[in-house]
Amino acid sequence: MTPLHDLSISELAPRLAAREVSSLEVTEACLSRIATDNGRVNAFITVLGDEARQDARRADAEIAAGRRRGPLHGVPISLKDLIDLSGVPTTAASRVLDGHVARADAVVVARLREAGTVFLGKCNLHEFAFGTTSEDSAFGPVRNPWDGARSAGGSSGGSAAAVATGMGLASIGTDTGGSIRIPAAVCGCVGLKPTTGELPTGGIVPLSWTLDHVGPLARSVADAWLLFHAMAGTPNPAALALDRPSAGGLRLGLPRPYFLDILDDAVRAAFERACAQLTRAGVTVADRAVPHAADTGTVYLHLQLPEASAYHAPMLESHPELYTPPVRQRLEMGRYVMAEDYARAGVGARALTREVDAALEGVDALVLPTVPIVAPPLGKTSLVFGGAKHPVRALMLRLTQLFDVTGHPAITLPCARSADRLPVGLQLVGRRGRTAELLLLAAAIERELAGQD
Repeated sequence: MTPLHDLSISELAPRLAAREVSSLEVTEACLSRIATDNGRVNAFITVLGDEARQDARRADAEIAAGRRRGPLHGVPISLKDLIDLSGVPTTAASRVLDGHVARADAVVVARLREAGTVFLGKCNLHEFAFGTTSEDSAFGPVRNPWDGARSAGGSSGGSAAAVATGMGLASIGTDTGGSIRIPAAVCGCVGLKPTTGELPTGGIVPLSWTLDHVGPLARSVADAWLLFHAMAGTPNPAALALDRPSAGGLRLGLPRPYFLDILDDAVRAAFERACAQLTRAGVTVADRAVPHAADTGTVYLHLQLPEASAYHAPMLESHPELYTPPVRQRLEMGRYVMAEDYARAGVGARALTREVDAALEGVDALVLPTVPIVAPPLGKTSLVFGGAKHPVRALMLRLTQLFDVTGHPAITLPCARSADRLPVGLQLVGRRGRTAELLLLAAAIERELAGQD
């Protein structure tokens, strides 16, 4: 029988409703897993054991009294530690925020609380979400659950590691350039970035107000579906059923130029196997292109850097020494972005949005790898493959950051493992404002890829 901490939310919810298992039992199982594994992967900054037990007991009493709130009632999850949870420190993995305690829940947290969710604690991350490896943290690096010498991805690395190891059934992260999808891919779980503005970011420490998103990391698309709807404030999420239609007849667009130009061998082989499997299942994969995709990095940096620097300006003036050096350096860089470059980046973002919209014409979604490499070794700033040297940060952002710039919803699914048993992710990108449709499609793709190795 599957251990309680390894169940998906979709598997657990009916058992909680039938009172075959209690929220307290599941919460204790997750807390036990945290006690066993957190020292190895460093996923949590703050563990709320007593508070979680109290919330679990309350959930059990409400369910027993016939006041079940829905499929998330009594389900234990975690939060990335730049999302406010009332009465709990929000550190953003930085000494800069020492002593800061949240006065209220973030909007999405309040909605999850209303759904009956149990909060296990706050997860480690790349300081202020400004990195892709979760190693620049005042609390030490997050380690990949599958190889402790490698990165768990970032910036929501602690959230991904927590889900992958059973230290909670899901987690809530943020995504500005790929910070949900990157760690989900390299840790082997599902990660969803909704359409820009679809889920509110109030009560979350910002990185870039233009590019920031919040979303779930989970064990399955069905779990991401439940969490997405709860965070969106859907009035009756219990009435929603995630239909898993056959993938046959789906049409996917594959943007080959730029997106498939730089892939390590393990990722390329896994992605090609996944596409072949989908084709055998009746999915049509047609070539597409985003003509100016190579300009994404420039547009992204000229939006993100000045916005991050503007938010951090008072703290950079008063306590620059409290930042980790790499994060401080990038924040300082943002002070030198000219206003005209920022304005041009806005024009470029709109042009890229039109190009992604055009690439989606005639297909149900785009399909591409999530990250062009498997989890990199901690401490590595560059990798050599294909006869060239590539910065790790640029590699990890390469296939995800476009869709933060354009606002299109995107989700990563596990699709294979490398020869070293490291996870590889497959990314699906849908139309703006249609995150729910993307999740339905992703559920069908997930079913076809189940068991792929």
